[in-house]
Amino acid sequence: MLIVLTLIQCFGFRFHLKRRLINQQRARECEWLQNPPFLCAHGGDSDKAFPNMMEAYYYALQLNVNCIEIDISRSSDGVLFAIHDRELQKITENNTAKFGYFSKNEVEELDARYQQPIKIEKQRVPTLEDALTLISQSVGLVILDAKFGPPLYEKSLAEDIILVVEKTNCRNCVILSKSDNLLSKINKLKQDFPVGYVVQKDLSTRVRSKLLRMEGADFVSVYHPLINEKLVKTIHEGSKKVYAWTVDDESSMYRLLRQNIEVIITGKPAVLQGIMLKIQRECGKDLLGFVTGMHALPQKKGYKKY
Repeated sequence: MLIVLTLIQCFGFRFHLKRRLINQQRARECEWLQNPPFLCAHGGDSDKAFPNMMEAYYYALQLNVNCIEIDISRSSDGVLFAIHDRELQKITENNTAKFGYFSKNEVEELDARYQQPIKIEKQRVPTLEDALTLISQSVGLVILDAKFGPPLYEKSLAEDIILVVEKTNCRNCVILSKSDNLLSKINKLKQDFPVGYVVQKDLSTRVRSKLLRMEGADFVSVYHPLINEKLVKTIHEGSKKVYAWTVDDESSMYRLLRQNIEVIITGKPAVLQGIMLKIQRECGKDLLGFVTGMHALPQKKGYKKY
């Protein structure tokens, strides 16, 4: 009888221990729902349309995402467009094409329709002004990823970006760049304009760039495989937010939702949105408005909460 009681107690202890571990795991899975990250559509919904085209932005807006990232490139005559060199190379079928050598008139002749699974009407490359006019009032956050290259490189680029942002009254725009010099210049010209730098590994040395290298930056955009609890803690202790790029596989989406970061940038917003809703249902939490809600995060004077 004593042996039976001992076995019952032993199994009971194991059962309660297992249940406690399951509950702890469930709590970790659900914790991010208390402060969900921004779901940021990279170039719009680039899973359904060619990135940075107006159609891609329309698809993203139909999903009610609360953030859209726009790649910015500048024409040879100084006009800012929403496009990346890699997209230009696909459109022109020229792997060495550089956007900076194209004039405004030449850009307007480009047609991205043949990059679509279904042929539609002509797809023109939108100007940054057109893109911001469409999306800035419909999302909580707009990330402007500034690209630069020959022949103008960074010459007057800071001024050109600020001019368009002010013209479109994009008060929820933030600027991201791999050039710390460009970000510093923007900070000097317009101190209330949030900026963020990039953290990644050098392709040749495999050395990761420094986490806290710009005092005036508001956020750090980190290549997502590098993100872990220690990295997030370090950046947060430096009073900066963490943006993850570009997260397109489901396993990484699940992992990053548990990392307590502020923004997840993805080219597959519908997939990430589906995962967030699935976890919400499993956790039984009220996540009403998570795709359109706003974080109560620190912000620079004059800018909306994001």
